[in-house]
Amino acid sequence: MTREDITAMFTRRYDAWNRRDTAALVKDLSEDCVVDSPFAGGQTHGRAAVEDVHRSFFQAFPDARLQWDDLLIDGERVMLTGRLSGTDTGGFMHIPPTGRSFDIPLLLFYKLRNGLIVYERRIYDFTGMLVQVGALKAKPI
Repeated sequence: MTREDITAMFTRRYDAWNRRDTAALVKDLSEDCVVDSPFAGGQTHGRAAVEDVHRSFFQAFPDARLQWDDLLIDGERVMLTGRLSGTDTGGFMHIPPTGRSFDIPLLLFYKLRNGLIVYERRIYDFTGMLVQVGALKAKPI
């Protein structure tokens, strides 16, 4: 893939994410992809399972937004930096919805092969997210 092809792919993914279009999000994944994510509790294997994780996230945070700051491309490796925000109106992890919002920085790392994403690693402060939405209590220092 050319740099322009990769940029176009991630522009489509960014738009699909902010439309909460799970089918469009998994279109760029290989059938045997692996996604490593705190929200999923570790690794998720396969396109269908990743779509389930997206669906679950969007049910928990129906107003979720991804803000894309930088897209760094090095051959078939891609890194996206940005912010993730949303409001817990759907509940998640067997915790009732709190109605509280979160806003956290995130880093997404991808490996591509033959024009598809074969690996994605999502790096963000999941504990901070839980504290912000009120699902986890933190003691002040």
